[in-house]
Amino acid sequence: MNYAVIMAGGSGKRLWPLSRLERPKQVLKLIQGKTLLGLCYDRLTPIFDPDHILVVTNAAYVDIVRDTLPDLPPRNVVAEPLVRDTAGAIGLAAAILSAKDPGSTMAVVTADQIMDPATAFQSVIKDALCFVTQHPERLVTFGIKPTFAATQYGYVRCREGEAHPGCTHPVRPVEAFVEKPDRQTAQTYLDSGSTFWNSGLFVWKTKTILALLNEFLPDSTEPLEQLQAGWNTPHWESTLTEWFPRLPKISIDFAVMEKAPHVSAIELDCQWADLGSFAALADVHTPDAHNNIVASTASALLDVTNSILVTEQEGHMIAAIGVQDLIIVHSPDATLVCHKDHADKLKGLLEQIEQQGDGSYL
Repeated sequence: MNYAVIMAGGSGKRLWPLSRLERPKQVLKLIQGKTLLGLCYDRLTPIFDPDHILVVTNAAYVDIVRDTLPDLPPRNVVAEPLVRDTAGAIGLAAAILSAKDPGSTMAVVTADQIMDPATAFQSVIKDALCFVTQHPERLVTFGIKPTFAATQYGYVRCREGEAHPGCTHPVRPVEAFVEKPDRQTAQTYLDSGSTFWNSGLFVWKTKTILALLNEFLPDSTEPLEQLQAGWNTPHWESTLTEWFPRLPKISIDFAVMEKAPHVSAIELDCQWADLGSFAALADVHTPDAHNNIVASTASALLDVTNSILVTEQEGHMIAAIGVQDLIIVHSPDATLVCHKDHADKLKGLLEQIEQQGDGSYL
C-alpha cells in the first residue's frame, strides 16, 4: 500500500514572534487564514486515505497537530522525543510503516511548503508512486525549476528525462546533490536548465530506504530495528524513548541521498515556496503597488515601501507611516520590527531574550 509521511517537527525560529516553542510554524495561519500543516494535509488526501497518512512531529506539538488535523487518526501522529534531523524522522516513519506493511511505499513531504496549484503536486506524486512500483530499487525526489539565482536552497543536477509507462512526466536520473551555492554558481545553475532546487520531497519503497540507511548510516540499524519491533506493542512509548535518541543526528541528504546509486527526479512545475522566513511570504503573497507584502485583515499604510507586515489576529490593524525595507510582525504579546537586511539575526535576538530571563516570549 501507499502511505504519506508529513515531517512537521521544526519550530520555525525565523518566524518569531508568531512561531513559538509551543506553537510551531506549521500551525500558523499565514496563507488565506489556513495553517501550513492543514494545506499540506489537504494536498495529500486526494491520493492517500487519512489512515495512510503519518505526521512525525516534536513530542511537544502532538496535541496541537491533532487539533489541527481532526480527521487524522490520533495514532498516526508520531512523537519524536527529541530532534534527530530528517534522517531520524524518516527512519522512524519507515520503521513504523515496515512493521505495519513490509511492502509499503512511502511519500515523504514537509509541512512548511507552499505549492500552487495542488494538482501539479498530486500529479508528480502519482507518477513517482507508479515509477517506484515498477523500479523498487529507485529513490525519487522532486526538482523545482529555479526562478532566480537562489543561494538559500540546495540543488539537484539531473540528466535528460526519460518517459516511463504510466507516468505523465519524464523521470530524470540524478547526477548529484549540490549544497547551497554562492550567487555566481547559483546563476550558472539557473542558466543550465538541468539543475533544480532541491524540494526535500521523496518517494521510495520503505524496505529500500531502510536498507540504504543500514548501508550508509550503520549506527541507525539497531535503533530502527528496535523501533520496528516495538511499534503497536504495549512497550512502544518506552521503546521510542530509549531508542530514538540513539539515532544519528543528520539530514537524509547527507546520510543517504548523496551516496545512493539509484536516484531519480521528477520536475514539480508549480508555484513553490519553502516558508522558512517572513521574506518567503513574497513568494506566495501578491505585493501591493509599493512592493509591500501585507498578511493582515486590516492595514493602513502611508508612504510605506518594500516592507512586510504580518499579523494573524482578526480585527487587528497594522498601520505604518514613512518606512521602507522593514519587517513588522504583530502577535498578542510581542511585536517584531526588523530591517529586512537584518532578518538573519533573529536567532541571535531570541538568544538574547532567553538570556534576559524572558522565556515566556519564546
